[in-house]
Amino acid sequence: MAVAALLISDFIISFMWVWSGVLIKIFVNNVLELGHEPSGEVIKCVLSIINMFFFAFLGKTTKGGAYNPLTVLAGAISGDFSRFLFDVGARIPAQVIGSITGVRLIIETFPEIGLGPRLNVDINRGALTEGFLTFAIVTISLGLARKIPGSFIMKTWISSVSKLTLHILGSDLTGGCMNPASVMGWAYARGDHITKEHILVYWLAPIEATLLAVWIFKLVVRPIKEEKANVKSKSE
Repeated sequence: MAVAALLISDFIISFMWVWSGVLIKIFVNNVLELGHEPSGEVIKCVLSIINMFFFAFLGKTTKGGAYNPLTVLAGAISGDFSRFLFDVGARIPAQVIGSITGVRLIIETFPEIGLGPRLNVDINRGALTEGFLTFAIVTISLGLARKIPGSFIMKTWISSVSKLTLHILGSDLTGGCMNPASVMGWAYARGDHITKEHILVYWLAPIEATLLAVWIFKLVVRPIKEEKANVKSKSE
């Protein structure tokens, strides 16, 4: 029952995530009519951070529901083999299907909204950009996930501002997505989800960056149990 609930949560949250980004743009551009004015960009940033707080709350409420396959993959690598199979074979597909369903409904409802992020540089530079952004955000997320002092609000604030900053840095090159499921939804709508460009830049590069970030994090940062054991031995 808990497994089914988690898969449903992943589907619904992924569906809501692609919608949330579009609704923020529509609100700023069409309702407030600020377009690309500085004040409009500031409002978008504020709303984006509030939006990420909301989805962090959803993740906590659903006991792990997520909209980003990279988040699931980072946790799967650290778990046992059965968890890895479940996350990769069931949770990530649920997120992808949720994103595709959300995008298809968006296009039917708001056909003028466009067709999502596109690669504006060559494949190698795009893969390097998405890989770097992913490596950075996964490393930050792993650090915040440790049992270190800090409230849910403070950790979510750090994570949200980091994601927004990295997104802005890569937005003109690749869209600064760092979310293969979300990009897959838009690419599927355009019909280029099986192209070399999409697979290498938005799937392979982020996955490799996630694996590298988890491996380096484990290598550099000692497990909490080991740290406690060392502190205890020194105190004795």
